[in-house]
Parts: sequence; C-alpha cells; structure tokens
Amino acid sequence: MNPFHPDPNTFYLMNDERSADPGKIIIAIDGYSSCGKSTLAKALARTLHYHFIDSGSMYRAVTHYLVEHGISLDQLHSLSPVEMEALLDNIHITFRVNPSTGFSEVHLNGKNVESFIRELKVSDLVSPVSAIAAIRKRMVKLQQSYDDHKGIVMDGRDIGTKVFPHAELKIFMTANNAIRAKRRFDELCAKGYMVTMDEVYRNIEERDYADTHRSESPLRKADDAIVLDNSDMNEQQQLDFALNELKRMGVEIS
Repeated sequence: MNPFHPDPNTFYLMNDERSADPGKIIIAIDGYSSCGKSTLAKALARTLHYHFIDSGSMYRAVTHYLVEHGISLDQLHSLSPVEMEALLDNIHITFRVNPSTGFSEVHLNGKNVESFIRELKVSDLVSPVSAIAAIRKRMVKLQQSYDDHKGIVMDGRDIGTKVFPHAELKIFMTANNAIRAKRRFDELCAKGYMVTMDEVYRNIEERDYADTHRSESPLRKADDAIVLDNSDMNEQQQLDFALNELKRMGVEIS
C-alpha cells in the first residue's frame, strides 16, 4: 500500500460512524500553515489503519459558509452571543469518504465543499474567522466529540494544546517560509487557481501572525510535542520520522 496514493478499497478515514479502537492511541499534529500537516496525518492514518480528522477543514467550511452568505468579519464581531449561536446552529459539518478517491472530504450542510474551501478567498479569511472565540469553541467541541475512541490522527493548530492535550503522540511541524510558500503555490497552481507567489507568501505570513497572536487557543508547541522541521524532507522521510517515534513508544504498526 502506498500511503500517499491510496487504494480506495483499503483506505481508512473518518466517516460519521464511530467505534472504539482498543489498544490504539491519539496522534495530534500541529504546526504552521503549508507545512504538510494533513499530508503526514493522512499517510499515518493509512499506514496505521487509523481515522483521520482534518480540523482545519472545519474552520474553512465555516469561512466558506460566511463568504457564500456575504457575512463580513465586521458583521460577525457585531453579533450578540445569542445571534452567534443561532448562526452556528445553521452550520453542520460532517466528513465523508469519497469512494472514487479514498479521501475523507468535508461536507457543509450535506454538500461536499472540499474544493471550495481551498480557494485563496477562504485562506485569506480563515485565520481571523477561526480566532473568534464562539466559533473556535464550537469547532473544538465537535473535534473533542471524537474522543470516545482511540485510533485517530488529527491535525490543526491547537490539537495537542487544547483539543487533545492528553494525546499520546504530539508532533509540531514547521518549515522555512519560502519553502512553505513554494509548496502552497505549486499546490494551488496544480488545482488551476490563478495566484502569484507574492500573494501566497503574504497569505502565509498573515496567517502565521494571526494564528500565533489570537487570544483563543493560539498556535504554540505543546511542552511534550516533538518538533518536525521538514524544510529539507520529502513526504516519505516525514512519515518515517513519525513511524520511528511510534516504534520507540512501543505502538504496534501493522
């Protein structure tokens, strides 16, 4: 099995169904944007036959909803607590595996929005949106609802510090800014988006600042997290790094 190009028939990701996985652990992967957190998390999930949850896609789905409904940041900040809760009650996020690709994709109110949430207009807004306390608390509550079983890999910004502070393995990912921008630029171009390198680099810098300076669950390395700087590492080397750490911990790898 290739963990980076899965066979849909042997791919293990999060669906709505939940069941206990005795003997397995929780793996929390945090770090800066465009560091390949989801790539590593997915590869680990496939290799270990764990469930994968992309917490960032939840915030992107919320941001997409706001963009589609013409709700600005100023309008969000002007909402009363009751109005904010009523707004969030209209946002229902689930994960479904696409049988043709094997990838777990995010659905917003029953609609697959995986392709829409990766657009730059969403990327430009997702950090300030995710910094709003009411939104973050609602998404964290949803993420923590998966804690009724083990055998999950979740990536994001505050997984090891806020969502699953008790996770058995915590990895904090980072990389050189220029390398991160190039990776993100290549990814967007491959998907057909018309962007410039300057736009992508600016977006990364702005997201880093917003993520690390927000008052609600800012991005930071958990005290017991292992740092993975993948500036000069390929995908397989990163996976090997994580698997070697799991072996050192005595975690069974099938």
